[in-house]
Amino acid sequence: MVETIQWTDAGVVMIDQRRLPRETEYVTCHTYQEVAEAIKNMIIRGAPAIGVAAAMGIALGYGEGADFETVCQTLAATRPTAVNLFWAIDRMRRLHQSLASRTIQEIREKLIAEAIRIRLEDIAICQAIGDNGAALVPDGKTVLTHCNAGALATAGYGTALGVIRSAASAGKKIDVFADETRPFLQGARLTAWELQQDGIPTTLITDSMAGHFLHSGRIGCVVVGADRIAANGDVANKVGTYPLAVLAKENDVPFYVAAPISTFDLTLDSGDKIPIEQRSSAEVTHVFGVAIAPEDIAVENPAFDITPARYVTAIVTERGIARPPYENSIKKLAG
Repeated sequence: MVETIQWTDAGVVMIDQRRLPRETEYVTCHTYQEVAEAIKNMIIRGAPAIGVAAAMGIALGYGEGADFETVCQTLAATRPTAVNLFWAIDRMRRLHQSLASRTIQEIREKLIAEAIRIRLEDIAICQAIGDNGAALVPDGKTVLTHCNAGALATAGYGTALGVIRSAASAGKKIDVFADETRPFLQGARLTAWELQQDGIPTTLITDSMAGHFLHSGRIGCVVVGADRIAANGDVANKVGTYPLAVLAKENDVPFYVAAPISTFDLTLDSGDKIPIEQRSSAEVTHVFGVAIAPEDIAVENPAFDITPARYVTAIVTERGIARPPYENSIKKLAG
């Protein structure tokens, strides 16, 4: 399994996901500012993974002697949609507050230990998500997934890909269709690469082909990850998820979301209140630095969309599976 992020004596080491699959290169962040830039520039991405990165960035910042709240605010400002980022920052902030009477060295050691613990917990959580969701995957069918919700999007194993991995490990004869996921191509570059490493049969398709294959009867289910889930079950995930969910419902294909409890935001009663990150127009007009659109063309580039809960068949978590009505099942699992 790929090592997405590690705490080392030299700093926070993470695989540079911008370079995959052409190159496997690791980046070492020596300061909290470098961790923040790595999150913002998508060297590391995926809701659980950036939560782990933020926790490690806070531990780094404290070791530098930086103002604790400044470190937290800098990391919180990197990406607005994924709630795991803020969950991890709040967890580290609460720990720091509880250690007010300790020495600087003791606090530093505790913060490092907590960041490492968050990473290890995430791996275990993803394995539990995978095991809980494996039973939902039909044997002998194709699973369709969008974006990358694998080991690269987490500390290891993955959420949506964790479900796929556990289903394959259980002996189910499955294969995977991976949407390319424009404009950043996480499906083409990352999901396809991960599943190839695991030896799970994978076919890459463009995003616009999904409806064709969902109508064909070949797809047994759709499994995606999430960056934030509101209390009513509305899901924020990589842009393109919403139309995929609509197409799945139209063709009677189950649509599953796999995410840890930390992805639920019970302070929001619906997905309408989830902030949607707007990213650079260059991601749309260029591919690997090569222009593919007319110069000065107007561009919109929302990184996420909201899938209403009515299109979600079930939400798989480490504590079990939530089903409609989500206001009740989510509260029960997350409470």
